[in-house]
Amino acid sequence: MKSGRSIRALVHFVTEGIGAALEKAREAAGGLDVRLGGGVSTIRQYLRERLVDDLHLAISPVLLGRGEPLFEGLDLRALGYGVDEVVKGERATHVKLSKRA
Repeated sequence: MKSGRSIRALVHFVTEGIGAALEKAREAAGGLDVRLGGGVSTIRQYLRERLVDDLHLAISPVLLGRGEPLFEGLDLRALGYGVDEVVKGERATHVKLSKRA
């Protein structure tokens, strides 16, 4: 982000499905990147439809109890995703997945 540039966050609640939500987000972004927000189920839906171009995961060795598995029921290779980068940090490992052409 360039210094002095502000980003205005817009929040729209869309109930017509992920396709409609992404279309509205792209319109609102005006050519800029769109970032997804939501839980595991939301991200899984977008991955399944190959609508995610890049996914950055920060993996930290913390026990949180129960949770929802992010990649359950998904074959990322078959969907065309691959690992582009892995960076091991002091407190987390960062993994970047990208959609292949």
